Amino acid sequence: ANTSTYVGEGGSGTQNTVQGLTKAWLKTTTASAISDSFNVTSINDVATGQEQVTFTSAFNNTTYAATGTSSESSYHNVVSNWNETVTTTLTRFGSLNLNTVSYADTILNCQVNGDLA
Repeated sequence: ANTSTYVGEGGSGTQNTVQGLTKAWLKTTTASAISDSFNVTSINDVATGQEQVTFTSAFNNTTYAATGTSSESSYHNVVSNWNETVTTTLTRFGSLNLNTVSYADTILNCQVNGDLA
Protein backbone atom coordinates (compact mmCIF):
# COMPACT_ATOMS: atom_id res chain seq x y z
CA ALA A 1 0.00 0.00 0.00
CA ASN A 2 1.06 3.61 -0.42
CA THR A 3 0.63 4.26 3.30
CA SER A 4 3.44 2.14 4.78
CA THR A 5 5.10 4.15 7.57
CA TYR A 6 7.86 3.71 10.11
CA VAL A 7 8.73 5.47 13.35
CA GLY A 8 12.00 7.41 13.31
CA GLU A 9 14.85 6.83 15.73
CA GLY A 10 13.94 7.76 19.30
CA GLY A 11 10.27 8.06 18.32
CA SER A 12 11.01 11.39 16.64
CA GLY A 13 8.16 11.05 14.14
CA THR A 14 6.89 8.91 11.33
CA GLN A 15 7.91 8.74 7.69
CA ASN A 16 6.18 7.28 4.65
CA THR A 17 8.40 4.37 3.60
CA VAL A 18 6.95 4.16 0.08
CA GLN A 19 7.65 7.82 -0.73
CA GLY A 20 11.24 7.54 0.52
CA LEU A 21 12.30 4.70 -1.78
CA THR A 22 14.28 5.06 -5.00
CA LYS A 23 11.82 4.28 -7.80
CA ALA A 24 14.31 3.76 -10.64
CA TRP A 25 18.08 3.41 -10.98
CA LEU A 26 20.62 2.31 -13.51
CA LYS A 27 24.32 1.75 -14.04
CA THR A 28 25.83 1.74 -17.50
CA THR A 29 29.01 0.08 -18.71
CA THR A 30 29.40 2.36 -21.73
CA ALA A 31 27.10 4.57 -23.78
CA SER A 32 23.72 2.85 -24.17
CA ALA A 33 24.77 -0.34 -22.39
CA ILE A 34 23.00 -1.08 -19.11
CA SER A 35 25.04 -3.02 -16.57
CA ASP A 36 22.20 -3.24 -14.05
CA SER A 37 18.94 -1.37 -13.43
CA PHE A 38 15.59 -1.20 -11.69
CA ASN A 39 12.38 0.11 -13.32
CA VAL A 40 14.29 0.94 -16.51
CA THR A 41 13.11 -0.50 -19.82
CA SER A 42 15.87 0.90 -22.01
CA ILE A 43 18.35 3.68 -22.66
CA ASN A 44 18.94 5.37 -25.96
CA ASP A 45 22.14 7.17 -26.97
CA VAL A 46 20.86 10.54 -28.24
CA ALA A 47 24.29 12.20 -28.59
CA THR A 48 27.82 11.84 -27.24
CA GLY A 49 27.54 11.57 -23.47
CA GLN A 50 23.75 11.98 -23.49
CA GLU A 51 21.34 9.15 -22.73
CA GLN A 52 17.54 9.00 -22.78
CA VAL A 53 16.18 6.65 -20.12
CA THR A 54 12.75 5.02 -20.46
CA PHE A 55 11.03 3.79 -17.29
CA THR A 56 9.15 0.49 -17.00
CA SER A 57 6.51 2.02 -14.68
CA ALA A 58 5.45 5.62 -15.24
CA PHE A 59 5.78 8.32 -12.61
CA ASN A 60 2.67 10.10 -11.32
CA ASN A 61 3.93 13.48 -12.58
CA THR A 62 7.05 15.14 -13.99
CA THR A 63 8.28 16.58 -10.70
CA TYR A 64 10.45 13.58 -9.82
CA ALA A 65 14.11 14.11 -8.87
CA ALA A 66 16.73 12.55 -11.14
CA THR A 67 20.38 12.52 -9.99
CA GLY A 68 23.56 10.74 -10.92
CA THR A 69 27.30 10.35 -10.76
CA SER A 70 29.97 9.40 -13.24
CA SER A 71 32.58 6.71 -12.78
CA GLU A 72 35.11 8.90 -14.59
CA SER A 73 37.44 11.37 -12.89
CA SER A 74 36.03 14.05 -10.63
CA TYR A 75 35.72 16.66 -13.39
CA HIS A 76 32.68 14.88 -14.84
CA ASN A 77 29.29 16.10 -13.62
CA VAL A 78 26.14 14.12 -14.40
CA VAL A 79 23.27 16.37 -15.37
CA SER A 80 19.64 15.42 -15.85
CA ASN A 81 16.57 16.87 -17.56
CA TRP A 82 18.45 19.68 -19.30
CA ASN A 83 16.51 21.76 -21.84
CA GLU A 84 14.37 18.78 -22.75
CA THR A 85 10.75 17.89 -22.26
CA VAL A 86 10.53 15.62 -19.22
CA THR A 87 7.70 13.09 -19.30
CA THR A 88 6.37 10.59 -16.79
CA THR A 89 8.01 7.74 -18.72
CA LEU A 90 11.41 9.12 -19.73
CA THR A 91 14.23 11.44 -18.74
CA ARG A 92 17.74 12.23 -19.90
CA PHE A 93 21.15 12.04 -18.26
CA GLY A 94 24.42 13.40 -19.54
CA SER A 95 28.03 13.30 -18.39
CA LEU A 96 29.43 16.81 -18.70
CA ASN A 97 33.21 17.27 -18.67
CA LEU A 98 33.68 20.44 -16.66
CA ASN A 99 37.18 21.10 -18.06
CA THR A 100 36.11 21.09 -21.72
CA VAL A 101 32.43 21.99 -21.15
CA SER A 102 31.39 19.17 -23.48
CA TYR A 103 29.57 15.88 -23.02
CA ALA A 104 31.57 12.65 -22.94
CA ASP A 105 30.62 8.99 -22.99
CA THR A 106 31.24 7.66 -19.48
CA ILE A 107 29.85 5.11 -17.06
CA LEU A 108 26.72 6.58 -15.46
CA ASN A 109 25.20 5.77 -12.06
CA CYS A 110 21.73 7.33 -11.86
CA GLN A 111 18.69 7.23 -9.61
CA VAL A 112 15.20 8.71 -9.74
CA ASN A 113 12.93 9.47 -6.78
CA GLY A 114 9.28 10.47 -6.98
CA ASP A 115 5.75 9.10 -6.93
CA LEU A 116 4.88 6.27 -9.29
CA ALA A 117 1.52 6.35 -11.04
